[in-house]
Amino acid sequence: MKLELDGVQLFHEAHGAGDPVVLVHGSWADHHSWDLVVPALARSRRVIAYDRRGHSQSPARRPANVHQHVADLVALVDHLGAGPVHLVGHSGGASIVLRVAAHHPDRVRSLVVHEPPLMDMLEGDASHAEALRGLRRRQAAVEALLRDGHMEEAARTFVEDLAFGPGAWDRLPARSRDTFVRNAPTFLAEIDDPDVLRLDLKALRGYRGPALLSLGDRSPPLFAPVMERVATALPHAARHTFAGAGHVPHLSHPREYVERVEVSLASAPCLGEG
Repeated sequence: MKLELDGVQLFHEAHGAGDPVVLVHGSWADHHSWDLVVPALARSRRVIAYDRRGHSQSPARRPANVHQHVADLVALVDHLGAGPVHLVGHSGGASIVLRVAAHHPDRVRSLVVHEPPLMDMLEGDASHAEALRGLRRRQAAVEALLRDGHMEEAARTFVEDLAFGPGAWDRLPARSRDTFVRNAPTFLAEIDDPDVLRLDLKALRGYRGPALLSLGDRSPPLFAPVMERVATALPHAARHTFAGAGHVPHLSHPREYVERVEVSLASAPCLGEG
């Protein structure tokens, strides 16, 4: 199915029936990144996965910024007549989900977020300065490859040096590698977006619903302090660390991921309750 939005046809698909759950994928990826968890989640819920603007089956003529991604998600929820919904976001998708909760809390029934890359939150903290400099050097290497048109090398470098760790590229399924290469140009739009690594924590404090904030204990170390700062705005959120997992627990530990998400979704009040 596709939803026409500002010249873009936003691809989405739905599985199952019941309470609506919308899955928001991270950078470089598409709705297939959720394939290992959708069948289990859809046993008792209506699960909607979509390709974000500019990704895979939702091609766009112009680069998109984070505000457009937020508007797209709100429009999708409204189009489906599904709000308020449970929002589940990973990485860049988690940043989008948090922004929707901050600025459109009426669309959100509960939140599940894993490791949003909101690194600008750490600016000015001397304890993270060296790590941030290293991150920027690695990102600059990816950017240079992208601007020179070396999409596969850029995708490999992103996967191994920024997101998942050494050797991860060769462990990815061939279809996932192809998706990363196809969607590589979307990362340039993120690099050029001054707001993509930021979040208004004051606005997020206005969200009062349940939330789950998760980490992998093998993830790049900067994600933990980012999540600590997000938690200051959501002091009643549940916290979980996936043992033995990194940045993509829905791929590496799908059974445990589904279990934790189901617990979080079940904590949300029924529609119509206070």
